Amino acid sequence: MFLAVFRSRKRPDMDAFAYDADLTLMEELAAVQPGYRSFKSYTAEDGETVAISEWESEADALEWRRMAEHVGVQLKGRSDYYESYTLFACNEPRIHHYDMKEKT
Repeated sequence: MFLAVFRSRKRPDMDAFAYDADLTLMEELAAVQPGYRSFKSYTAEDGETVAISEWESEADALEWRRMAEHVGVQLKGRSDYYESYTLFACNEPRIHHYDMKEKT
């Protein structure tokens, strides 16, 4: 598994309607890419957003990163949407799981 965590702060003057439209499109396109597992996004009280995407492999995630439509929105993110962001990525993350419903 390959994990990407995207931490960001949006510009206060960004076009929220355009951002939401691009976000929806990116979520739809990512979901049909080879190796896609999941995507979740969370917003903190202070406005910081954390998005987590899971992929079968690093190669799958890199293909998504290089997809033409995604590249265009990445450029738009830097020019129009984000005040700052940090991407954390790791191959084969260490995973600990607990679920009280599962008995082992």
